[in-house]
Amino acid sequence: MGVFTHEMEVSSPLPTGKAFKSFVLESDTLFPKAAPFAIKGVEYLEGNGGPGSVRKEKIDDIDQDNLSYTYTVIESDLFKNIIEKISYETKFAVAPNGGTTVKVTTHFYSVGDIEIKEEAVKDSLEKRARVFKAVEEYLLANPDA
Repeated sequence: MGVFTHEMEVSSPLPTGKAFKSFVLESDTLFPKAAPFAIKGVEYLEGNGGPGSVRKEKIDDIDQDNLSYTYTVIESDLFKNIIEKISYETKFAVAPNGGTTVKVTTHFYSVGDIEIKEEAVKDSLEKRARVFKAVEEYLLANPDA
């Protein structure tokens, strides 16, 4: 199995607690509203969203300074027979301007000896960045969300 790792860091004017709550704890309900072009809905296969839950994503105010979230995608129609799994490590930290810095480290695990093409990774990361911006715009436009 090959591994390709990429880091992405973005800054947001959102407070850190709100960014973490929105992007992690409420992503199952918020993402389909804010970024319906990417996340159509979320279905829990096991659990109810807590630790150890398994969820299926249909794709086409915590007040702490440094928060993190790790999850692994074990199946996706986007990478059939190429990617075995993708693991994400996401860290939210207070930015000097009072917003949030979000750093995402992504590990792509290929099936067997298949080489992961950088273009496919770049496309995946660009889609992720578009979802992030869509959720951020939604939250800025809807401060009570």
